[in-house]
Amino acid sequence: MRLASTAVLLTLLAGPALAADVTGTWMTPTDEGIVEIKPCGSSVCGTLVSSDDIKKNPALTDSKNADSALRNRPLKGLLMLSGFTGSGGSWSGGKIYNPDDGKTYTATLTLKGDNTLEVRGCVFVPLCQTQTWTRAK
Repeated sequence: MRLASTAVLLTLLAGPALAADVTGTWMTPTDEGIVEIKPCGSSVCGTLVSSDDIKKNPALTDSKNADSALRNRPLKGLLMLSGFTGSGGSWSGGKIYNPDDGKTYTATLTLKGDNTLEVRGCVFVPLCQTQTWTRAK
């Protein structure tokens, strides 16, 4: 009985810790974008899984990239988030790549509940834009 009680207690304690984590699959508020965030060493990174444009043309490339040598790489699977420091539900000092304009911005990721992620990209502070991403089910 004591072992069962300990197992239940550990499960309850582990639940909130796992929920307060930015890893997972997220829906962006534009173009039905889907980004998968996963551990990358001591950081997290995010790749573009899908969008309206990718659904219409799976061979779509990163044609607006500022670096002409990268314009032929596929958008599907493209690394969009990288270089963050932090843990759990709060990450800063990273970069977010925007394939819509081909530019990279400094970024922060902040969990605002189990299913809501605030993604803030900045040219420089205070010139920033914040999006709210929703955890995909």
